[in-house]
Amino acid sequence: MTAISDTTALTGRSLRHVLRSPDTIITTAVTPVALMLMFVYVFGGAISTGTGESYINYTLPGILLITVASGVAYTAYRLFLDRQGGIFERFRSMPIARSGVLWAHVLTSVTANLVSLALVVAVALMAGFRSGASAAAWLAVVGILVLFTLALTWLAVIAGLTARTVDGASAFSYPLIFLPFISSAFVPTDTMPGPVAWFAEHQPVTSIADTLRALLAQQPVGSDFWVALLWLAGILGLAYAGATAIYRRRMN
Repeated sequence: MTAISDTTALTGRSLRHVLRSPDTIITTAVTPVALMLMFVYVFGGAISTGTGESYINYTLPGILLITVASGVAYTAYRLFLDRQGGIFERFRSMPIARSGVLWAHVLTSVTANLVSLALVVAVALMAGFRSGASAAAWLAVVGILVLFTLALTWLAVIAGLTARTVDGASAFSYPLIFLPFISSAFVPTDTMPGPVAWFAEHQPVTSIADTLRALLAQQPVGSDFWVALLWLAGILGLAYAGATAIYRRRMN
């Protein structure tokens, strides 16, 4: 109970920092929205997905993943500032649960990213996105996005704990933002050259995007759902273990 109360208090502190700078959430949502509108209204007419659905319905899952990938960079940034400001040393001298420091940043990341995702979906609806998915399907979509956010956030924690500069803390997210472009997020993988198609088909973003797309389109998810869960569980487990190990060494 002490750990929960400490985490709650520290999460409130971290959320207040975000509320004092709401431009971080807006900035996180603006780039994915701009990408979505560009792909839909500039490139979408020339892209054939072979599914018969509108291009915005096809590409929204990839845009949502990019939203999370760009949003977790702020977690690494805020954690780096806390570390450089000596806040860890202050907390170490206080009778609080050490785990609460990291979990506060993680829960703040999940909250901020869910707000950004909601903004992106709202713009997508105005741009023509439609889905007849059931409430259960939408809950599954939210659950997968939360798992994806947790996995990337714990990777961001590692970056925030190990970076030597502010730019280094934020730069780790660039490969994560780029990864959806080499997947099925924007075009089917069978339209790509051989080696690129192989990589796109076997990297985690493809199975996650395909699962989200199938859920929103009321189609069977097939094996992609379990592959996506395995990827997410594996990344989350390794990132959590690595982040907590680094944190213990620094606190000791």
